[in-house]
Amino acid sequence: MTKYTMYSKMIVHSLLRRRSRMLVALLAVAIGATVLSGLVTIYYDVPRQMGREFRSYGANLILIPAGDSQVVTEREVAQVTGLLPQDQLVGIASYLYGRIKVNEQPILVAGTNFQEVKKVSPYWQIRGEWPQVQTDEVLLGAEIAELLKVEPGQQVTLAAGENERKAKVAGIIRTGGTEENYIFTDLTMLQQMLSKEGQVSATQVSVMATEAELTGFTKSAAEKVSSITPRLVKRVTQSEEMVLGKLQALVYLVTIVVLLLTLICVATTMMAVVAERRKEIGLKKALGAENRSIVLEFLGEGLTLGALGGSLGTVLGFFFAQSVSVNVFGRMISFQPLIACMALIVSIIVTGVACLIPVKTATSVEPAIVLRGE
Repeated sequence: MTKYTMYSKMIVHSLLRRRSRMLVALLAVAIGATVLSGLVTIYYDVPRQMGREFRSYGANLILIPAGDSQVVTEREVAQVTGLLPQDQLVGIASYLYGRIKVNEQPILVAGTNFQEVKKVSPYWQIRGEWPQVQTDEVLLGAEIAELLKVEPGQQVTLAAGENERKAKVAGIIRTGGTEENYIFTDLTMLQQMLSKEGQVSATQVSVMATEAELTGFTKSAAEKVSSITPRLVKRVTQSEEMVLGKLQALVYLVTIVVLLLTLICVATTMMAVVAERRKEIGLKKALGAENRSIVLEFLGEGLTLGALGGSLGTVLGFFFAQSVSVNVFGRMISFQPLIACMALIVSIIVTGVACLIPVKTATSVEPAIVLRGE
C-alpha cells in the first residue's frame, strides 16, 4: 500500500466517522456552489437573453443620410449593414418617406419592406392583416384611417404627380407614436411612384449588441461609408445597459454573500471537528507526528469536502440556471464547461480558506496538556 493510498483511506475514514457533521459541511459547500454556478451562468447568459427581449422594443440603430442629403442608395445601406455581425442581426427595415395624395388628400407616406418591419418593430398593433409581399396593399395609421373614414378591406386611391393607382387597405396601425400619421406602402411601389428607384430615406436596424459595441460600430461605419450617418437609439440602448448593470450588480452581491456564508459554515464545522479530536491530535503528536502531517490531514478533509460539494453544486447550479432562464426568459441555456470548472475551483478554494483557522488550532494542540485531560 503506497503512502498516497493510505493517506486517501485515512481521509475517507475520517470523513465517514463524523458523517453527520461532514454532511452539514458538504451541503453548505454544495449550496454555495449551486448558487455560484447558477448565478454566474445567468450572469453570462442574461445579456444575451435580455438583448433579445429588448429587441421587441424596436430598433437600436438608425442609418440616415449624411450632410444635407435626403436619401441614400440601398447599395450604400447594404455596405454599412454588411459590417455588422450577421449572426446578431434581428432585422433591417429601410424607409422611403414622401408625400402623396390619398383619396385627394395630401398624406405622409412611407415605403418599406413589411417582412423586415415585423422583425424590427414587433410592437406594431395591426387591426386587419399585414400587406402581402410586393403587392399594392397598404397599411394606414390610425389617425389617417379616421381622417379618411377607411376600414381594412376597402380601397384607396394613391396619387403622386401623374402616377396614380388603386391600393387595398390591408390593416390599420396603432403604435401610440408618429406611425399613426402615415400610410405605409411597399418600398418598391413607392420608389416607382416617386421616381426614386433604389433610394431610401432612413434605415432602422435591430441588432443584439451592447451600447459600447454599437458605439464602436457607428465610428467604424461612418469612416468607411461617408454618405451615411449611423446613430444610436439612446433611449433603447441606455435602458438596456442600465437594467443589465443592475442585474449584474445583484448577481455579484448575492454570490459574495453566499460564498461568505459557506466559508463561515465550513469553518465552524471544521473547528468543531478539531475540538472533538484534540485528544487524538495530542496522541499523534506524542507518538512523533509532525505538524505537517496534521495540516495535511485536515486540509485533505476540507479539500475533499470542497471537491465533492463543488461537483454536486455545479450540476445543481446548471439546473437552477436552466429553471430561471426557462421561467423568466422562456429560453433554454447551454452548459458552460468553463463556468462549471470555475465553480468547482472556487468551492475548493473557499473550503481551503475555511480550514486555515481550524488547522492552525489543531497544530497548536499541546500533547502533554491534552493527554492530562486539561
